[in-house]
Amino acid sequence: MAVKSKVKVVTLGCPKNIVDSECLLGQLNNSNVQIVTNADEADTVVINTCGFIQDAKQESINAILEAVDKKNRGRIKRIIVMGCLSERFKNELTAEIPEVDSFFGTNQLPGVLNTLGAKFKTDFPGERLLTTPSHYAYLKISEGCDNPCSFCAIPLMRGKHRSKPIEELVHETRLLAEKGVKELIVIAQDTMYYGLDLYEKKQLAALLGELNGIDGIEWIRLMYAYPAKFSFDIIEAFQKYPKLCRYIDIPIQHCNDDILKSMRRGINRKATHELLLKLKNEIPDIALRTTLIVGYPGETEKDFKELCDFVEETGFHRLGVFLYSQEEGTTAYNLGDPIPAEIKQERQAAIMEIQRNISEKRNESLIGRTLKILIDIQDKNYFIGRTEWDAPEIDQEVIIHSAKSLKAGTFHSVTITDATEYDLIAAV
Repeated sequence: MAVKSKVKVVTLGCPKNIVDSECLLGQLNNSNVQIVTNADEADTVVINTCGFIQDAKQESINAILEAVDKKNRGRIKRIIVMGCLSERFKNELTAEIPEVDSFFGTNQLPGVLNTLGAKFKTDFPGERLLTTPSHYAYLKISEGCDNPCSFCAIPLMRGKHRSKPIEELVHETRLLAEKGVKELIVIAQDTMYYGLDLYEKKQLAALLGELNGIDGIEWIRLMYAYPAKFSFDIIEAFQKYPKLCRYIDIPIQHCNDDILKSMRRGINRKATHELLLKLKNEIPDIALRTTLIVGYPGETEKDFKELCDFVEETGFHRLGVFLYSQEEGTTAYNLGDPIPAEIKQERQAAIMEIQRNISEKRNESLIGRTLKILIDIQDKNYFIGRTEWDAPEIDQEVIIHSAKSLKAGTFHSVTITDATEYDLIAAV
């Protein structure tokens, strides 16, 4: 029989993994399994792994080996590994790290619970134990991905696209609002595809309308909008639903037509440019966030220069750059990894320098403006918050000096008094 334990859950990787861990913790909590936040108090460690790119895989392996060391020294009794890395490399991990007691994939929550002495309860739909600050939470609207991107291993780990019904997501959001959540961050592998499998048509705009009507939620933030399948009724949603933050995350990855074709992105430079221009023109004050990949096989200096020019011309508000990672099982794997790591790093640094200049100019233009911000934390003698143009953890912050205490999770109007490349300084 399974034995109940003092359980510590370690979450690695993206917000989708955060939601999975929160669902696990919610089920454990409802089964009266003791959850601990301090690893030194645990006798069982559950590691929810990431397997997206090489750096993430290595971070997950390091976390497993650290737990193995604790087990060998008698500080913990059991190690359970779940998530993307476990889904993708279960056989290899089982052979190479036998000290791990159990491996589970991405869709095996009942098995994890059973091993921990708990039972998966279907009468607690949407119940989660939040690990984010209590005023914001991620809402995962679907699982898996049907896009054929050549560099991406997510379909290997997460499977085909599967939407959650609107009524379930509305119920889950109401539960989050009751917990004090003010900002809802809508996530999926591809949010634009939402609903097609369940309703035979895309239903993201309809879902956003339902979420907009839920009391307690004040900001709704949209992430992971795949550009090739962009649903243009989303533009109307931004105009109709005031809780939608003027912010959208669209990972374009590249702009060169040959690279985009090899990446199997289903879009070219011209269509990408037209989409971004349409969003800028039709949604006032929209902040565009994107991610790019540099060092993809075959990316020449000319291709990279084109990407730099595109970034400068477009003027993204927020931008991140990944180094290409050759991943087993992807269609790009056989292209090899011909571009040296140091060249990739140089290209990453060059784009981030362009973005630094764009961000600095944009931030300086905000000096003197009064903006609505959400307080995240107090840090010594000042407070840290965000505008609607900034997602937590990945985007810039507003540093506020105030004589009075500003509680996390509250909204305030502040005047921008100064700016740096990636931060704003403000006074209430």
